[in-house]
Amino acid sequence: MSEIALALVADYGVPIVFCVTFLSCLALPVPSSLLMLASGGFAATGDLSLTAVLVAAFAGAVLGDNTGYWIARVSGDRMSDWFQRNPKRAALRNRGQGFMQKWGGSSIFFSCWLVAPLGPYINYVSGLTRFHWPRFALWGIAGETVWVSLYVGLGYVFADNITAVASLLGNASGFVTAFAAVVGLGYWLWTASARKKGGTS
Repeated sequence: MSEIALALVADYGVPIVFCVTFLSCLALPVPSSLLMLASGGFAATGDLSLTAVLVAAFAGAVLGDNTGYWIARVSGDRMSDWFQRNPKRAALRNRGQGFMQKWGGSSIFFSCWLVAPLGPYINYVSGLTRFHWPRFALWGIAGETVWVSLYVGLGYVFADNITAVASLLGNASGFVTAFAAVVGLGYWLWTASARKKGGTS
């Protein structure tokens, strides 16, 4: 996968950085983190402008976040119907809504970089639940600043060891995401149990 990211950046340069970060924030399976690492490496060798890479990645990520938010918000009824037609999707929507209600803006911030695989889904849930858009945008901007700076910066500093850095970050991200999912599931089960006990008392 690292070789693919390197080839994409070598062939298409800065525009592919924008496109891939944008698409990744809509939950499409593209190697955005790897590509940012690769683009940082190319910036270190002078093949790309570091400023241009940072701006492209940041703009793509922020635009992707807000596009996902508004897609869900504008088509809310239709998307809600789509969720409700499948019990697993309905449960996912309900858990996401509870997560947003409990953690608010901080969930948007951390989903951009600390648990990045969850980010696109938080965008959709934010739109579906009509989370206040200016707050969503500001928290998203803060989170994407960290995400882009972290990955492009690491690619720039460790240009000679991008594959090793990518593997390390991938393992760390997977662990953090799994941990967050376990904590979220535990909280959901605890609240469901509390509601059940309250209803039977």
